[in-house]
Amino acid sequence: MRPFLPFAFAAALLAAAVPAAAQTYVPGAAAAAARLGVDPQTIDDLVTANRILAHEGVLDAYGHVSIRHPKRPDHYLIARSVAPEFVTADDIMEFDLDSNPVSPDGSREFIERFIHGGIYKARADTRAVIHSHSASVIPFSISSVPLRPVFHMAAFLAAGVPIWDPESTGDPEATGILVRNAALGASLAATLGNKPVALLRGHGAVVQARELKNAVKNAIFLEANARMQTAAIALGGQIKYISVDEAKAMLQARGDPDRAWDYWKRRAFGPK
Repeated sequence: MRPFLPFAFAAALLAAAVPAAAQTYVPGAAAAAARLGVDPQTIDDLVTANRILAHEGVLDAYGHVSIRHPKRPDHYLIARSVAPEFVTADDIMEFDLDSNPVSPDGSREFIERFIHGGIYKARADTRAVIHSHSASVIPFSISSVPLRPVFHMAAFLAAGVPIWDPESTGDPEATGILVRNAALGASLAATLGNKPVALLRGHGAVVQARELKNAVKNAIFLEANARMQTAAIALGGQIKYISVDEAKAMLQARGDPDRAWDYWKRRAFGPK
């Protein structure tokens, strides 16, 4: 007769006998990680961020997402010039903070990559940057009506949302609206300062954060808040916005950011 095995011990033996499921990443993540000197998860997250923001309607054919290089803080990672919905691990490139490619390979680069280089150069604590053309947000970039938080998930807006006007720079290239050079990138970064969000007049928005997942969350709720605020204004009457004190309390309660990330990732890629 076999000796009795305590349940916990038997369960442990069973778990040990079954190989742990291997971590799965987006195709090509391991090769891209080796090429760029980072962990495959870093590549997976950056590709996923592009797909999520495209699926949630924050990015369309244009807009881009970057992260500071985790091992070389004077560099950043961003996709080549391709629509965010179609970004793959093979598209990820490395740039210095002057927005020059570290290993030029002939790939087409985003014209406005200087947004990212300028912000990373100005803000040592920034780890992720998103530039979008969120349709609901842009009206606030050309209006005297300030963008303010109307629901709890947009509490980060209570810090204030500055508007960068390229015309004020006097740069000859500013007439094209786009951030086409390092000087314009530096000017935008100065306007953004330590705020989570800045608007670009008649153009879009930029979001910065210390974590990529937080930047993605804020970019999504920035667009949602703009829609809600526009609807509230249309109702007429007085609007009671989220106060600074309320926002501070909300931001201190971190919540469960991984739940939102998993939700958006499943929507973008489908259940795994």
